[in-house]
Amino acid sequence: MQPKEPSFSGCVTLFKGREFMGLLQDLSGKYKTLSIVGMAKNSGKTTALNHLIEEAMDEDIILGITSTGRDGENSDLVTGTDKPKVFLETGTIVSVPTQLYELADAGLEILEMTKYSTAIGELLLCRVAESGYVQIAGPVNTVDHKKLCRKMLDLGVEMVLIDGAIDRKSIAAPETSDAIILATGAVLSRTIKKVVEETAHTVHLYGLPVLEDMEAKRLIEENIKKERIVIISKKEGIREVKVLELKTGLGASPVIDQMIDDDTEYLFIPGALTNNVLADIDTHKLKKIKIVLKDPTKIFIDYMTWQQRVKKGLHVLVLDNIKVAAITVNPYSPQGYCFESDVLMREMRAVIKEIPIVDVRQMT
Repeated sequence: MQPKEPSFSGCVTLFKGREFMGLLQDLSGKYKTLSIVGMAKNSGKTTALNHLIEEAMDEDIILGITSTGRDGENSDLVTGTDKPKVFLETGTIVSVPTQLYELADAGLEILEMTKYSTAIGELLLCRVAESGYVQIAGPVNTVDHKKLCRKMLDLGVEMVLIDGAIDRKSIAAPETSDAIILATGAVLSRTIKKVVEETAHTVHLYGLPVLEDMEAKRLIEENIKKERIVIISKKEGIREVKVLELKTGLGASPVIDQMIDDDTEYLFIPGALTNNVLADIDTHKLKKIKIVLKDPTKIFIDYMTWQQRVKKGLHVLVLDNIKVAAITVNPYSPQGYCFESDVLMREMRAVIKEIPIVDVRQMT
C-alpha cells in the first residue's frame, strides 16, 4: 500500500504529547550537551527547542542555552540579524551578545563578559533572574562553543542545549556536542517518500563507521593541522604517507587520481566530499581504497548519487561520527500542504529504527 501523499485541506494531526514527555529527562541522563539541528527552515527546530525548555522547567532541570554564531545574512528590523527568541525560566544560564542584552524581556544577571565575539557584540554569559523572552546567540566556531558549554556546566548547568542555525551543518560536528536532535519534515518535499529518504540519508551519513586502523588514524592526525589531502599507502608491510599541496579536493580529482596507485589504502580529505571531488578518480581505484573524512558534516552528496557511488564500491570512513539522539518531524509545510501525522510517522519509523521519532505538533 502506497503512503498517502500531501493533502491541501483537512490535514489531521493526532496529538499524543505523552510520546514526547520525559524525553529531555531521558536524554539528560545520557548527554551533557545537545544540539538541535534543522534539515531546513520550518522543519520544527524552534518548536522542539521550546518544548525541551518547557520540559526542563517541569522537571527542574537546570539548562544552559546557547546558539550558533550568526553572520547577519537574515536581517530583522531591530538588530540587523535574525536571532532565536525563546522563553527562559529563572536560573537558566544563557549566552547573549551585548547588542541584544537590552532587548531581553527577561531579567538577566551578567555573570561574565566572555572573549567570544559576534557580529553584534561580545557574548555575555548571563543567569536568568526573572523569567521572560531572550534573544540568544553563541560563538562563531565549534572550538569556542565547546569552551562555552564547558563553562556553563561548571556553573552548575545539568544540560546545555545548542540552537543550530539553518543550513549550517558544522553545528552538528561531534566536537560541538555529545549528540543532536535532528528536525525534519514536510518542508523538504511534497512526497513522504522523499522526506523519509532525505532524513534517513542524513542519519545514515551521521552514523558512518569510524576509522579503526589506529596506525592510519595516527598518521592522519599527525598531519591534520596542515589541512592538506593525505594519501596513505602500504608496500611490503611499511606505511608511506604522501601529503599533497591541496587543501581541498574540489577541482583536484585528476591530480588525486594520478597519486593513487595499487599500494594506496586511505585517502584523507580535509574539506568537503562532493561529486566534483570524485569526478575524475577512476572507479576501480575507488573500490580499492577507503576515503577518510574528519566527520560526516563534510559530505555533500545527495541520496540517489550516494547510493549509486556505494554500489560502485565507494567506502567512506570518518574520524568521528555523530550521535542522533532523537528525530522530530513536522508534518506541515509553509507552502500550504501537509501530511497525515500517523502516515508520516509510520513511514519514518519503518526506515529509521532505534532512534526516538516524534511529531513536533504532538509536543504542543
